[in-house]
Amino acid sequence: MAYIFSYICFLFFFVVCNYSITHSLFPSLQKSVAMSVDFTSKAVDLLKRATTLDEAKEYEEAYRWYMDSIEVFMTAIKYENKNPTKKEMLKNKVRQVMERATMIKEYLEESKEGNNGGAGGAGNTTQKTASVSKKTKEEEEDKQRMKNALGSAILRVKPNVKWSEIAGLEAAKEALKEAVILPVRFPQLFIGNRKPWKGILMYGPPGTGKSFLAKAVATEADGTFLSVSSADLMSRWLGDSEKLVRNLFEMAREAWRTDGKPAIIFIDEIDSLCSARSDNENDALRRIKTEFLVQMQGVGHEDDGVLVLGATNIPWSLDSAVRRRFERRIYIPLPDLQARYQMLKIHIGNTPHTLTEKDWYELAQMTEKYSGSDINIVVRNAMMECIRSVQVATHFKRVTGPDVKDPTRTSKNRLVPCSPGDPEGFMMTAQELTEPELLMPLPVTMQDFLRALRTARPSVSDADITQHIKFTEDFGQEG
Repeated sequence: MAYIFSYICFLFFFVVCNYSITHSLFPSLQKSVAMSVDFTSKAVDLLKRATTLDEAKEYEEAYRWYMDSIEVFMTAIKYENKNPTKKEMLKNKVRQVMERATMIKEYLEESKEGNNGGAGGAGNTTQKTASVSKKTKEEEEDKQRMKNALGSAILRVKPNVKWSEIAGLEAAKEALKEAVILPVRFPQLFIGNRKPWKGILMYGPPGTGKSFLAKAVATEADGTFLSVSSADLMSRWLGDSEKLVRNLFEMAREAWRTDGKPAIIFIDEIDSLCSARSDNENDALRRIKTEFLVQMQGVGHEDDGVLVLGATNIPWSLDSAVRRRFERRIYIPLPDLQARYQMLKIHIGNTPHTLTEKDWYELAQMTEKYSGSDINIVVRNAMMECIRSVQVATHFKRVTGPDVKDPTRTSKNRLVPCSPGDPEGFMMTAQELTEPELLMPLPVTMQDFLRALRTARPSVSDADITQHIKFTEDFGQEG
């Protein structure tokens, strides 16, 4: 028996010494042993398990498995991959997993804070209950304060913009209908894993109608429309911005639960809120981005009735993690010929004019590379020409027009500006009119548009368009 015990002690001593010598004198042997294990495959298996738990909303277990997979990925990066490209791919994967793990950790910590004080001995139950009640009251007051703060930054309205008022952009309209309108009208089609889109990013040059599209989809869905400018949010509420982001999403979820209709969060200039992260950015900005990612991911929430619409003129400046949260990324380009033709007629509306169909198409050709906003300015400028003619006129004449007192009748007492050589004209300036109500506006003419175009210039450069096309090729789709 003593012999067996001595032999076991000898073996134990031999193994310990051998392990120590191997690690101190032969580190390359340790490395070769590590290389004999396929760490990448093991890390992928751990990540699959973590993802399954995450989808099942078992967040504590998911977090543990995510962290385990990160550790094994790091080992794989250290020992397995000499290929720089593959090593960089693994590093990117680690960053993605770390982002998700960070979101879950923050959610779990918030949940624990909310549950603190629930357990304890019977002797201090009353004290703990009072403490919890006080904390709950403080949280409610803080939430109400955030809602009040949001009230001045958020436009909560029911827009009145129809699809017919938007010229062109058919692909963008179809994508928005697919995300909002169809799930409301035909909920039976969206079952199982077929779910409507929750995040759509609209990007393109300024003035192409991104905000107008957002209002149109809110009108058609008859849902709550929460519109907020991220620049406004950041400038006024930097200290509480992450709480405001959280409350913004809570307001949308509450509206969906109350009304049973989609709640649309429209964030204009989202690049101001979620620009690419850098080492020198402050903690407040980092917390805002993390909170936005958590809310868009929907950790611990049911967001089936909430759609996030983002708009930006510079999509390439967005953080990559934020970009991934927007499942559809739609390019809103400059209007084509047909869209420009429609825009010109939409903007003129029911204003009297003398333009023919040929004139409209000619103007559409002349406004190539103009944005929708540019075209609107051109039309408004053309409509102001008759006002300018009144200001500079030195002669007026009487013409037949609707009677001022009874528009159903006509009378030949209305006044319009005319040239000094007009035989029916008489000398007078606008300031000398004794009956200004008799002044009748002249119809808009092709000459008015031509004069307006002489001073108009497109607001979008060729370089801007090239950048948007490049981004679309890499990450987006045509609208």
